[in-house]
Amino acid sequence: MKVLMIGDVVGEAGCEFLCCRLPEIIKRLNIDVVIANGENSAAGNGVSYKSVKKLVSAGVDVITTGNHAFRKKQAARLFSECDFLLRPINLPAGFSGHGVFVYDKGHFQLCIINVMGCAFMKMPSTSAFESIEAVLAQHQYPATVIDFHAESTAEKKLLGFQVDGHVSAVVGTHTHVQTADEQILPKGTAYISDLGMVGVCVSVLGADPTEIDFKAATDGFFQCKPAVGPHEINGVILTIDSTTGKAREIIRVKYL
Repeated sequence: MKVLMIGDVVGEAGCEFLCCRLPEIIKRLNIDVVIANGENSAAGNGVSYKSVKKLVSAGVDVITTGNHAFRKKQAARLFSECDFLLRPINLPAGFSGHGVFVYDKGHFQLCIINVMGCAFMKMPSTSAFESIEAVLAQHQYPATVIDFHAESTAEKKLLGFQVDGHVSAVVGTHTHVQTADEQILPKGTAYISDLGMVGVCVSVLGADPTEIDFKAATDGFFQCKPAVGPHEINGVILTIDSTTGKAREIIRVKYL
């Protein structure tokens, strides 16, 4: 089974770029499943009906999110209607939607879990470690991947080792910066700290650096104008044994 996992898609332009490039990538590499983080795919941030439709039309099968999941007013209804659109499993009670989805292709099944970190994240959440343990106790699928939407690399790596041998892969999202630490952990779980993004190459996380209020950025939150220019797609290609669920290979990729 070949799975393409894509980092945070930034804005309408990021969605459009995926529509242009993703179909050819899927065909050329014989990708079975495409998973993308869409929490910044709508204009501004968050998800919308328009951005979800764009991602699906590009070829994305499952959409994960994170701390910006419910930025848009339409999000609550959107998450309740789309089973392939995930929000973190460890959000407080009262949020619509779910954080686990089983993609069933007939000849294989892939379980996707979306969870969010606690360190340096402003959105309240319960422990990712306890939440993952509870979900894995309920869902017994050999092939399982986790999108861990978190700021801290230490928190991401700790979760990777916690579930090593129990899931196929743990990939980080949220920072929009692709890391170079892709590896197969000792017991067979593929890992990378962050997938990166689908956004403008020369930018600050997809935003125009000349339009950023640097004081607000230092305080940890800023709204800014999307950058304009050539885009890139960051992510990984996972090769998973659909019978054992073990990762055979993880390849970090960048497409321009």
